[in-house]
Amino acid sequence: MAALALQIATIGAVLGLPAMLWAGWVLVRRWSGLAPRTRRWALIAFGTFELAYWLNVYAWLIEPRMLVVQRVEIVSEQWRGAPVTLALLSDTHVPSPHMDSARAGRIVARINQLQPDLVLLLGDYVGGRGAEAERTPETRNEVMAGIATFAGLNAPLGAVAVLGNRDNLYSRASIMGALEQAGVAALWDRHVVISRPGGDIVVVGLADDVTAAPDYARAIDGAPENADMLVLSHTPDEFLEVPAGAALLLAGHTHCGQVTIPLIGRPDIPLAHKEYACHRIDEPGRIIYVTGGVGTSLWPVRFLNPPEIVLIQLRGANAAPEQGGVASG
Repeated sequence: MAALALQIATIGAVLGLPAMLWAGWVLVRRWSGLAPRTRRWALIAFGTFELAYWLNVYAWLIEPRMLVVQRVEIVSEQWRGAPVTLALLSDTHVPSPHMDSARAGRIVARINQLQPDLVLLLGDYVGGRGAEAERTPETRNEVMAGIATFAGLNAPLGAVAVLGNRDNLYSRASIMGALEQAGVAALWDRHVVISRPGGDIVVVGLADDVTAAPDYARAIDGAPENADMLVLSHTPDEFLEVPAGAALLLAGHTHCGQVTIPLIGRPDIPLAHKEYACHRIDEPGRIIYVTGGVGTSLWPVRFLNPPEIVLIQLRGANAAPEQGGVASG
């Protein structure tokens, strides 16, 4: 359905341009013979058509293929160790109309240029719907090729991932296996401890709460109490069940609504708690950050929510800004 929608949008863009030029030519030729009121309405109609045309071309064909870097500094009262630079990537959705494994590889290369200390992958690496057994061999190969690009990540503290609803529906075992083969620590209600001279970091990864029942107590069981903590979840809805104490809670899934309408907002947020729609959310005792990700879902369109890599400089309240981790490029 998404591919068909993009094909229709492309055909509309191709046919719409000559139609708009023809309408403009007709308007110019007949301008002198039109009554003043008719001229006014003709200009309004032509301007409306032209604006709608270019907005649709931008939303369907241009913005979804953009890539921006959101650079964010976060000061956390719960962070005690040395500052760290985090790169967030979510919702690659390979394959989908605007995303294939080749583009995923280019995004990985861009992350490497930013020189983060640690890369955090926040789920939905699989595009489309359906289980692995229901997909064509070509689609299965492309899904694996997209995840294989993560092997190119070269952050000094490595890469850690959680799974999203599309990944679990596809095959949790296959996706986790592919991530591990790419050198990424894949978490599902468990944690990893990252050792570094500036203080250990506990990264907690929760199960996807759309297709499963996350268990925070299980995920944190055995974690050292004196280490700084990051909590990852594909969807931020689960953060309501996470007690205070983590320096930062990180999620994707929302795509920031994919479409933002000026003066109206985001008409479609796939969350029970709409307040977690996009980017930084401050609550008593904790900070949440939700990335809009890079892919599209359902409709292959983005408007005022371009695909993004998020680069977070995280430090404690008493650390000087210039003490940050690996410098960003």
